[in-house]
Amino acid sequence: MTGRFITLEGGEAVGKSTQIAALTAGIEAHGIEVVATREPGGSAGAEAIRSLLMEGSDDRWDARSEALLFAAARADHVARLIRPALARGAWVLCDRFVDSSRAYQGGGGGITDADLMMLHDFGSEGLMPDRTFLLTVSADEAARRLTERGGSDRMGSKPADYQERLAARFVDLAHAEPDRWRIIDADAPAAHVTAAILAELAGWLP
Repeated sequence: MTGRFITLEGGEAVGKSTQIAALTAGIEAHGIEVVATREPGGSAGAEAIRSLLMEGSDDRWDARSEALLFAAARADHVARLIRPALARGAWVLCDRFVDSSRAYQGGGGGITDADLMMLHDFGSEGLMPDRTFLLTVSADEAARRLTERGGSDRMGSKPADYQERLAARFVDLAHAEPDRWRIIDADAPAAHVTAAILAELAGWLP
């Protein structure tokens, strides 16, 4: 059996966690084991690092420190959860992966893509998703959703110019690797977004 590694990417309040839950149910309906996870997190060690990254003030860490912490969390996540699940034929659905580091610490923080991918090659042995979905929402809709859920964590609280750089970086990454990436308009109702993603995965479903 061949597992599949699917990641969802995007800025704040694009609906990734909502879609992970809906996609899990949709794929499991085909008799496939699904492992739903998130970054940073997904394993005990990575969850411990998550609290360091997601809490505190915006300037708690600089971009280089963030990149190292994310890479360490990802290495543990890949070794302890993602690779074993793929090896037994499960589909792994992950809320963020290395492309978030490329956008946040790269586009937002100015770390070069080569340096970020060097960390990824070492820590996670270069594992990349089979398919990545970039969920995009308008600024007004993102603001509405953030207000509805009561605000942002540390990463979501970074300044507006940072958020603009990372959004542009996500789009650049998607355009650079069209075979892997699909861009989904997440301003649409959640059920429509789920249907669009499942349609893109239909060729892999039994």
